[in-house]
Amino acid sequence: MLTLSDIIKLLPAHVDETTHNDVASDEETEVVDVEYSDIPVEHNDLLNQDDSECPYIRVGTDYYREVLRPQANGTTCKCLVYWKASTIKADFGKDYLNDVPKYDCFCTVPSHTDYHKIIGNAYNLYEPISHQPMPGDWSAIDGLLHHIFEEHYEYGLDYIQLLYQMPLQKLPILILVSEQRNTGKTTFLNLLKAIFQDNATFNTNEDFRSKFNSDWAGKLLIMVDEVLLSRREDSERLKNLSTATSYKMESKGKDRNEMVFFGKFVLCSNNEHFPIVIDREEVRYWVRKVNSLETDDPFFMKKLVAQIPAFLHFLMQRELSVQCENRMWFSPERLRTAALNRIVISNRSKIEFEVAELLMDIMDSTGESSVSFVVNDIANLLTYRNVRADTSEIRRLLQIYWRLKPVSNLLTYRTYSVGMYPAKYTAKTAVGRYYTVTKDFILNLSLF
Repeated sequence: MLTLSDIIKLLPAHVDETTHNDVASDEETEVVDVEYSDIPVEHNDLLNQDDSECPYIRVGTDYYREVLRPQANGTTCKCLVYWKASTIKADFGKDYLNDVPKYDCFCTVPSHTDYHKIIGNAYNLYEPISHQPMPGDWSAIDGLLHHIFEEHYEYGLDYIQLLYQMPLQKLPILILVSEQRNTGKTTFLNLLKAIFQDNATFNTNEDFRSKFNSDWAGKLLIMVDEVLLSRREDSERLKNLSTATSYKMESKGKDRNEMVFFGKFVLCSNNEHFPIVIDREEVRYWVRKVNSLETDDPFFMKKLVAQIPAFLHFLMQRELSVQCENRMWFSPERLRTAALNRIVISNRSKIEFEVAELLMDIMDSTGESSVSFVVNDIANLLTYRNVRADTSEIRRLLQIYWRLKPVSNLLTYRTYSVGMYPAKYTAKTAVGRYYTVTKDFILNLSLF
C-alpha cells in the first residue's frame, strides 16, 4: 500500500500557466477548475471566520479567494475564484499582500482518513469530506446495498470501502442496468455523491467525447446516470482510463497538465443489451442487473445521508472480504454476471450470428454432431441467405474470435452445399485446409 510520501512523489505538480494581467477588464473574476461542496448557511465557517484570517491564497503568481456561492436549495457552495492582485491592494492596501499565504503550485492527493490541504508547499485541490465516522444505525444504506448488489453484497461493501480507505486503488467499471423503473440506480449514485461530496461528479455521454476534462479528471468518482456510449472509441477510452496511472488534464485556453489519474467510473443505463461496447473476454467491467424497489419512500435519500457517518464507522472497523487478486482488486471470475454476458452477446457482429446459425442448421438437418468447412464454403452458403460477407471477415471470426485453427495440410473432408428439395443440404467431398466445429462448441458461444 502506498504511503502519503510515495503518493506525493508520484504526483507531478501542475501550475496554471495562463497569466492574468492586473489591468481592469470586463471580467473581474474567474472560477478556477476546482469543485465545491454544499454547506448549510448556518454551518458556513467562512461567514464566521476571524477578520485576522486571510481569505486569499497565492498559487504560483496568481491570487485566489475562497468564496461562498448561494444555491437554490438554501445551501452555499465553496468555490476557489481567481482574484486580481490590484483589487486586493485597492481593498486593503499593498502591504496586505505580504500576509497572503503563498504556495508553489496545485496538486491533487486523494485521502479521506489522513487528509492534508497543504502538502509540501502545494495547495491540494482534492477536497476533504465533512463526515465524521461514529457508531450508529445504517440500516437504510444496508437495505439499498443489498438491493443493488444482491449475491455480490460483500463485494459491494468492499468496493465502497476501497474507495474510502484506498482511493488510489484501481477498481472495475461498475455498470447498473435495468429496463424497469424505480430500481434505485440513481439513488445509489446520489448516495456515492453524498459520501464523497466534491470528489464525485456527474458526467454526460458528451463529456467523455470532449477534449476538455478539467472538471472531472481530478475526481475520485465519475458517474453517468443514463449512459449510451455506442461508439467503440468511447468504450476504448473508458477502458484505458480505468487502468491508466496518469492522464493529461486540459482546460479551455490553458496548457495540458499531466497528473496521476485515480478516477473510478460508475454508469447506469435503462438499456440492458447495448449501453456500451464490451468485447468478449473483457475483464474491466462489473455489470449488475437491478430490480425494481418494492416501496417508494420520498424521504429515503434524507435517511441515507443521515446514516453516512455510521456507515463510514462500520467501514473503518470492517475487514475486506476479498484481498487484492489483480490490478483491479477483484478477479474477473468473481464479478462475471449474466448481465455482463448479455451485453457481450449483444455486441457481437451480425456475421458471427449468421455463421453460427448456418453451422447449427447444417448439423441439425444432417443429424451430424460436427461439420467441416473452408472459408469459401461458408461464404457461398451465406449468399443463399442474402448475407454478404468477405472471406477475410469470416477468417478473422474463425481464427481470432473463435480461436479455431485449420488442419496443417491439404486433406480430404466432407462439406455441404445447398441441396435440391427435399434435401436441404447435399454432402460432397473436397480437398482443403478445413476447420471443424462441433455442436457443443456453437452452443457454448451462448449466441442463441
